[in-house]
Amino acid sequence: MRYALKFAYDGTQFQGYARQPDFYTTEGHIIWAMKKQKIIQSVEESKFASSSRTDKGVSAVGNVLAINTDFRKDAILKALNPILEGIIFYGIAEVPDDYNPRHARQRTYRYILLKSQCPEIDKLKSASELFLGELDFKYFSKTDDRDEVTKLKLDSIEFIEEGQYIIVEIKAHRFLWQLVRRIVSFMLAVANEEVSPEKVREMLEGSALILASPKPMPPENIILMNVKYKFEFEELAGEGYSFEALQNKAILRAGVMGQIIENLDS
Repeated sequence: MRYALKFAYDGTQFQGYARQPDFYTTEGHIIWAMKKQKIIQSVEESKFASSSRTDKGVSAVGNVLAINTDFRKDAILKALNPILEGIIFYGIAEVPDDYNPRHARQRTYRYILLKSQCPEIDKLKSASELFLGELDFKYFSKTDDRDEVTKLKLDSIEFIEEGQYIIVEIKAHRFLWQLVRRIVSFMLAVANEEVSPEKVREMLEGSALILASPKPMPPENIILMNVKYKFEFEELAGEGYSFEALQNKAILRAGVMGQIIENLDS
């Protein structure tokens, strides 16, 4: 039987998501736990696959992976959670044999900003409109694959004011490497009049002769909030996860980082 599993994790506890030899990663820790509990024998045999391979430091409350296993459905999450650290599984669904979690309907990311270091929110909203629609984000992502398709459509960019923080929520069918971090960085640069809207449009059209290159935002304040499919996940009783927990940690990190930056600038 093939299952999709939904899970959350604190990315700051790991050296990245994707499994790598000699590194303590989110995916590596999950595979270790699944083998230990005899849920899977090997990555290859189980056809283990992840939806989103988040960067080092990035957290999630709604990532998804898939496995083939003969383990009892109602026992999988209960077998994993007691031996995992910094990760909790809370949802499960039976899926077709050919199901690949990479093929999602939509992904939602949030980036937490310190309000005192942001321009007026109306200026941020105006800057965000540059990135909406189907565009070429070649210059707004990092890639080592020349054949990667860099054209995609952002479904929405919303701003949520919460106390002394601004939460940037971005939704799209798929994302490129570092895309969220770079878009947020450019939005701030445009809103602060450090980069012109015209320059951003030229880069998105591929006609810019000189590129603007503000540094990508730090990864620790990003949260992968959700990955949506045509089906719903069954959330098992007693295995719920506080969706606010990782967001609150990211908000705390935003405040600490903001104070450090202010001290450096003074």
